[in-house]
Amino acid sequence: MASRRVTGKTKIFELSVVLRDVRPPVRRRLQVPGELTLAELHDVIQLAMGWTDCHLHEFAVGKDRYGCADPDWGVDGVVDEAKAKLFRLVGAGEWFEYMYDFGDGWSHRITVEKVLAPQPGIRYPRCVSGRRSCPPEDVGGPWGYGEFLTAISDSGHAEHEQFLEWVGGGFDPDEFDLDEVNEALEAMAWAPLLASTGAARSR
Repeated sequence: MASRRVTGKTKIFELSVVLRDVRPPVRRRLQVPGELTLAELHDVIQLAMGWTDCHLHEFAVGKDRYGCADPDWGVDGVVDEAKAKLFRLVGAGEWFEYMYDFGDGWSHRITVEKVLAPQPGIRYPRCVSGRRSCPPEDVGGPWGYGEFLTAISDSGHAEHEQFLEWVGGGFDPDEFDLDEVNEALEAMAWAPLLASTGAARSR
């Protein structure tokens, strides 16, 4: 991310990201600079959830929609997400929506749980907790994911072997590796906060 001067207004937003219509819930708790754009937040969510960013996405904040400014798609009424900063759109206690893969229809509810001051020595963005594995891409949305879990958990299911082969041999819906997520987020460390908190280090 490009270097920007940190001001006294810079805050850390603690976000609860919950994948809707999946039970038990798939969730992540993230801490991100409030001055991130929604385009940058999209990258954070993709890494933290475990998606592979191979489909379209969109944010809905109130009545406004934000997404990629790509004239080839010709989407009307969508504000450029690269020009929309998180702290200008929501505050503590408010929520908004992130939609990923319009075909499968993965909807995420994002709630601003807290607004904090950055802590010295902490690299942002970071994931502070999470539950359960991200569904496989192209599994068919919440309904298809339910069918997939039923099949792989029952060796007598007609599609058991087919689904296991499709997913690469095995899938644990309860798996979540916090260290792995933060390692993926490491490359996104927000440069101004690294400088201001003394968290910068050689790579």
